[in-house]
Amino acid sequence: MQLYIDLQIATMDEKALPSLALIETWIKEAIIKGSSITREEAELTVRIVDSVESQQLNGQYRHKDKPTNVLSFPFQAPMGIQLPLLGDLVICKQIVEQEALEQNKDLNAHWAHMLIHGSLHLLGFDHIIEQQALEMESLETKILVTLGFPPPYNETE
Repeated sequence: MQLYIDLQIATMDEKALPSLALIETWIKEAIIKGSSITREEAELTVRIVDSVESQQLNGQYRHKDKPTNVLSFPFQAPMGIQLPLLGDLVICKQIVEQEALEQNKDLNAHWAHMLIHGSLHLLGFDHIIEQQALEMESLETKILVTLGFPPPYNETE
């Protein structure tokens, strides 16, 4: 599968960001394992932002006045139009770093988790209903373990 990522770095602090190659590896695995169809190609935007932009977007689109780790904006193609575009992911650098620290997780493992989580949302997965959440968490765990990371969830989460 050919993957095209438009990586937008919109944070003032570019230290400790994963490379485009790592981001591609993590997202590609999510798309391959999470798609119900075989894709020859996929395209998406990954925008890494600061807390201010995350909070603004979270307020505008989810009506929550706080920054969040990842926002997913799936692309809805017009009827009869076939495009490989999946949508956009917006990842808040400060929230990802804060969560990794608070949860005692390796930073790259948490970046991978957030990118995989967001990519699965672009593919139609959700976690509003408990059964859907369990399915999504199971798939996230399977993908992360395949990539050599520890399971992202524990019994207390």
